[in-house]
Amino acid sequence: MKILYYDCFSGISGDMNLGALIDVGVDPDYFMGEIAKLNLNGEYEVRIAKGLKKGITGTKVDVILKQRKSFQMIEHKHDHEHEHDHGHEHEHDHGHEHDHDHGHDHGHDHGHEHEHDHEHGHAHDHGHDHGHEHTHEHGEHHNRNVSDIEKIIMNSSLSDAVKQLSMKMFMKVAVAEAKVHGKPIDEVHFHEVGAIDSIVDIIGAAICIDYLHVDKIMASSVQVGGGFVKCAHGLIPVPAPATVEILRGIPIKSGIVPFETTTPTGAAILAAVVEEFTDKTEFTIERVGYGIGNRELEIPNVLRVYLGTEEKREIKEQAYILETNIDDMNPELYNYVEEQLFENGASDVFKTPIMMKKGRPAIKLSVLVNEEREQDVLEVLFTETTSLGIRKYQVDKIMLQRDFVKLSTRYGEVTIKNSYYQGKLIKFKPEYEDCKKRAQENQVSISKIYREINKVYEGSLDDDK
Repeated sequence: MKILYYDCFSGISGDMNLGALIDVGVDPDYFMGEIAKLNLNGEYEVRIAKGLKKGITGTKVDVILKQRKSFQMIEHKHDHEHEHDHGHEHEHDHGHEHDHDHGHDHGHDHGHEHEHDHEHGHAHDHGHDHGHEHTHEHGEHHNRNVSDIEKIIMNSSLSDAVKQLSMKMFMKVAVAEAKVHGKPIDEVHFHEVGAIDSIVDIIGAAICIDYLHVDKIMASSVQVGGGFVKCAHGLIPVPAPATVEILRGIPIKSGIVPFETTTPTGAAILAAVVEEFTDKTEFTIERVGYGIGNRELEIPNVLRVYLGTEEKREIKEQAYILETNIDDMNPELYNYVEEQLFENGASDVFKTPIMMKKGRPAIKLSVLVNEEREQDVLEVLFTETTSLGIRKYQVDKIMLQRDFVKLSTRYGEVTIKNSYYQGKLIKFKPEYEDCKKRAQENQVSISKIYREINKVYEGSLDDDK
């Protein structure tokens, strides 16, 4: 299984993501050819060069607007007179100001050539000037909405996979913006991602991810930074409101530096593509890439990504079976006992009808538990049942690799448990409680819910083949 892993120890922004993915293996010429399919050639140029940050060599990507004053910049144009809806990132509360023409909260003005710690003499400059006149009126890009973004993407000649992934990323931002501002999604106008540089960042991310063709995307906890930023509304905390909304349900870390390290664009990329967030890198690393940021921090302002392989093997663990024979307990109590056993750490509980001496029918109550929770389970067995003694023996558990995904259906969202053998998905199962809830909410039979899930999910699996 081919893995792409985001190590977000210094956060993530759109331009750093592009740099990291190109550094790890995306062909720059391929990227430039694909991004040109947006048909926005006269508005920008892209420059790709090698750079150095705190002794780490990586790739720097700059999206340079040809008439920058015509745009409201992505992610934190500082010191302008007009007002962000987000209201964040105008002036850091550290006594110095930053003019973010590219805007990924990294502090340099992108109008000049790259100001790396060091620029290698062999750095290739992919200046992508398409030579067309920029004909848009001043301010035209300030108020792009979801429909405008969708037209740009769908009218391009990009592949369907790239179009779909690009829209998924933009919708992460749209939903967050709508909630922050209390507006329907169709009424939200993008200030953060409506400018051409951020459009290139997000669609470029989809192009690069599609090019790498990995089986699974993972990421570490996301460093968001700290401190406050000053805007027309006053001081607001880092991370900004939209970033917080996008990162809901995603593990974060904060405070490593008193600046914003993860932007809404970077957060949206992660939220759209990452299947698993973990700080464990339990795979074989084959390639490493670094995306260079602009800000000079105490830590390297870079995004690190890994390409690696993971051999999916069955999980083997040791556990204990605790069991007891019961012939004198009210059968109504078993349900309560089972609930208490699960709440106290049992991995599984099962009952087997048996015949004891003198022809007495009985139940053999068996509990699977790990060593750490064994004592808790024993306490339940002794205090909540009529048992006077427990048998204990060690067993080996051999389990398929599993993960959980969310599936959207016309009846609502449900959780699917996937099971893998030697890295291949061999079975899946909807979570019963989700199916039950959807059936009750929609007043349909639960079997209809299961049929809909199987149809939608199997169809998505066929599309991935």
